[in-house]
Amino acid sequence: MESKRASVVAVAVPVAVMLAIGLWGLDRGGMWGDESVTFLVGRRTVPQIWQLLHGMDAVHGLYYLLMHVVLAVHPGEVVLRLPSVCGAAATAGLVAALGIRLARPRVGLWAGLLYAVTPLTGHYAQEGRSYALVAAGAAGATLLLVRELAKPRSWWPYGCVVAVTCLLHELAVLVLCAHAVTLALARVSKAVWCGWGRAVGVVGVVLLPLVWVSQGQSGQVGWLVAPGWEQVGGLVRNFAVGPTGVVFWVAVLLMVVGVRAGRLAAVTVPLLVVPPGVLMAVSQVRPLYHERYVLYALAGAALLTAAGTEWVAGVVARLRPGGRLVPSAGVLVITLAFLQHLPLYRHDRSPADRPENLAVVSALAAREIRPGDPVLFVPSVWRLAALTYPKGFRKGRDIALGESGPRSGTLSGRETTPRRLKRELAGVDRVWVVAQSGVLRSRPVNPTERVKLAVVEGQFVPQQKYVSGRVALQLYVRRASTNPPRTPTPPPRPARS
Repeated sequence: MESKRASVVAVAVPVAVMLAIGLWGLDRGGMWGDESVTFLVGRRTVPQIWQLLHGMDAVHGLYYLLMHVVLAVHPGEVVLRLPSVCGAAATAGLVAALGIRLARPRVGLWAGLLYAVTPLTGHYAQEGRSYALVAAGAAGATLLLVRELAKPRSWWPYGCVVAVTCLLHELAVLVLCAHAVTLALARVSKAVWCGWGRAVGVVGVVLLPLVWVSQGQSGQVGWLVAPGWEQVGGLVRNFAVGPTGVVFWVAVLLMVVGVRAGRLAAVTVPLLVVPPGVLMAVSQVRPLYHERYVLYALAGAALLTAAGTEWVAGVVARLRPGGRLVPSAGVLVITLAFLQHLPLYRHDRSPADRPENLAVVSALAAREIRPGDPVLFVPSVWRLAALTYPKGFRKGRDIALGESGPRSGTLSGRETTPRRLKRELAGVDRVWVVAQSGVLRSRPVNPTERVKLAVVEGQFVPQQKYVSGRVALQLYVRRASTNPPRTPTPPPRPARS
């Protein structure tokens, strides 16, 4: 009974702590670009979402359908991020449960708390995207794997959880690579391999249509680059409970010590190393790597750190009179690590920590744009600012929009023709441009975007400019003519006779 009570506490405390951290500062006062996509797509009808997925973001299809249900309750920033908060809290509890099953309750308690207070966890717990939910699915699948290895029952729950997780984001399929390494290290029987293989086969059948469609949309990640040692170092720092200073080096040392934890290490080392390693290797040929795509591997770091802490605490306990280990000592150390990096947590909850704040852009537009002023979005994707916060752009006139996003099956709408846009711009003396920083120096392929840049650069001069992260709102006024008006030449006088 005492052990059961300790296990319940070891799971409940990390869940509560993660909920508190996730809810702290959840309303930042503005969405950034990716969150606005979730917000806009989630508010469309199911047929409209389905139509959109044929052209873009098929990899997030299941998540958008989930958010359609969530945002039907109340379309707001806090509600948008609540699923991620719940996903992070569930992951903290599942990490604790893994520590309990693979070691003992205090290891589970420490691992769950370490996961909860890691800054990267808190960051994605407050993002209106799918990554915190994917991490919960991967942790749940790993727990089901461990359960099957201890006492075989049925692989179907495992297969279903992995399938749903991969439908939330297809790169979660790399967790299967980690689990395969775990099975190899555990030297399981042929029967276990067959059961696991059948579950993987089901996942493959479910995931194949998504992979087929998403291959045609690979241009959406064209901004990614092949990762190098800098990205490796960044991942190590972000997976530690403290990304800098003494806390970081202690965490790394404890992870190294945790490798000696036998059964726990056989599960956690592959989970920590294999998904990021495979994705980085593939990205040398076809760049796909970003730390958020392997956020679920962070659970392995927390468990390894907890296992290393257990070993060190055991050594200390043996040196003390009585040799008793106090779980609260580890909790105290984790709390101190959290407090040391409190400024980092506070900064992460400010709008300035995100790439841009579309609410700020909209507020600037509301203050500066006059009634009837034409507005250009360069590129058109930054129409997200006006779609997410329409009040700020209500006085302006979207001069390039031909058809709305929901009607055209696109995210930000279909633009008018280059010829019509030229004609429209020819009749205005001033135009507001909402543009990504530096985009006016680029040369886009889309003909309408080329017309925007050519006309703005050639016929207008920049004046007021307001910047929020990657996005700038700038006024352009028509350039004064530098050629003096030509005096008509008088007709020649007739010659006198």
